[in-house]
Amino acid sequence: MSLKWFVSLVVIASVFAAGVAVGQQQGTSRREPQFENSEVRVWKSIIFPNQPLALHRHDHGRALIALTTGALDVVDPSGKTIDTYKWEAGKAYWLDMDKPGTQHGDVNRGKSPMEVIVVELKNDKPLTK
Repeated sequence: MSLKWFVSLVVIASVFAAGVAVGQQQGTSRREPQFENSEVRVWKSIIFPNQPLALHRHDHGRALIALTTGALDVVDPSGKTIDTYKWEAGKAYWLDMDKPGTQHGDVNRGKSPMEVIVVELKNDKPLTK
C-alpha cells in the first residue's frame, strides 16, 4: 500500500470515528432491552443531558450497574427534584421498589450521557417487619 493510500485511509477512518462519537452525543434518552426471563428483566438506560426519561415507576427492586460516572436527578410529575443519585462507573447499587401510586422521571443535568444497566427482579415481595 502506498503512503498516499495509507494517509487517505487514516483520514477516512478518523472522520468516521468522529462522526460516530458526535452521533452518540446527540442520541435520544432511552431504555434498551438486554435480557428477560421469568425471574429478571434487564435493560440499559442511556440518559442524555436535558433529555429526561419519561415518567415511570418501578414496581420491583432492582440492582443498577453504572457504566458512566455522573448524577441523575429523580423528579416528580411537577418536575421537582425529589432525590439525586450519584453513580460511579463500574459500581453496583440497589434501589427498592417505588412507593405505591408514585411516578418519577430521571434527569441528567450533566454534560455527558449517563449509562446504566438495570437488573429488575420480577418476583420480589415487599419486606414485612
